[in-house]
Amino acid sequence: MEERVECACHKTKERSEKEYKDLLNRLNRIEGQVRGIKGMVERNAYCTDILIQVSAVNAALNSFNKVLLANHIKTCVTNDIREGKEETVDELVAVLQKLMK
Repeated sequence: MEERVECACHKTKERSEKEYKDLLNRLNRIEGQVRGIKGMVERNAYCTDILIQVSAVNAALNSFNKVLLANHIKTCVTNDIREGKEETVDELVAVLQKLMK
């Protein structure tokens, strides 16, 4: 039996059942969309049809990011600030800068 060891270098987050299911449902839909695009390429679909589907996947990923970011701010960031962990704000700013590239 393999023992699982948690690495202190990686943060984790306990999610509510509702949040967990919502995020996984969104990712499953996105995964299905990506498989659909792959099928379109395999069937030699017209370029603009594929591009429109890629745009839909990008929108779905952006929506996923918005939900995840909002949950992060409402829970992790808020809790860390209350506990005096000011470095969390710097981490959030760095993440936002990466998201806005």
